[in-house]
Amino acid sequence: MGAGGVIPPPATYFEKVQAVVKKYDILFIADEVICAFGRLGTMFGCDKYNIQPDLVSIAKALSSSYMPIGAMLVGKEVADVVLSESNKLGSFAHGFTYSGHPVACAVALETLKIYKERNLVEHVQNISPLFQDGMRELAKSPIIGEMRGTGLIMGVEFTDNKSPSDVFPPEWGVGTYFGAQCAERGMLVRVAGDTIMMSPPFIMKPENFQQLIHIFGEALKSTEERIQYLKSQSNK
Repeated sequence: MGAGGVIPPPATYFEKVQAVVKKYDILFIADEVICAFGRLGTMFGCDKYNIQPDLVSIAKALSSSYMPIGAMLVGKEVADVVLSESNKLGSFAHGFTYSGHPVACAVALETLKIYKERNLVEHVQNISPLFQDGMRELAKSPIIGEMRGTGLIMGVEFTDNKSPSDVFPPEWGVGTYFGAQCAERGMLVRVAGDTIMMSPPFIMKPENFQQLIHIFGEALKSTEERIQYLKSQSNK
């Protein structure tokens, strides 16, 4: 889950889910809008978690976000049903006003070509430990309840005393304050309540990660000081 705070699945989650949907003949739809095309160090998130989906939704990195485009990959079993019924009832009249837009499709094709030419999936595999390991050095902070992620995506959740159930008062705006501290230092992060989400670009170099971690650490220190001040005020 990405927008919910970057929550990776437990080790056997998808294995067990697939067993259930297969038993009851339920289609498995994989949302690869965030994970597809290298974000996790594999071409698809399904590759990383050994998922065999019936349908896959993709977007975002399909064009590296230079053009708006999304697509649905359909497995043969589903496609055969659509085709056979279309032959009986007429064409499957489903589409959107801008489906197959030639400019968006041209950008997507060139994007996929660049991914392959520059070996970007392998590049992510090589550089992501710099991001994951470097960030986790900051996890000992007393205001970080959990740090989670894989590849080039991470979520950091702020809580008091490192307890997941001991959240900060919403009016303190801890996540918003932290995001502003990052912005002042030239780095943008996504803020969702008191959870921070980051998805660095694939072209990052080691020195870029050093800068990212340095800025994050400075903003973290400033946020810790802010929380100490708010606690002192609330105790008066």
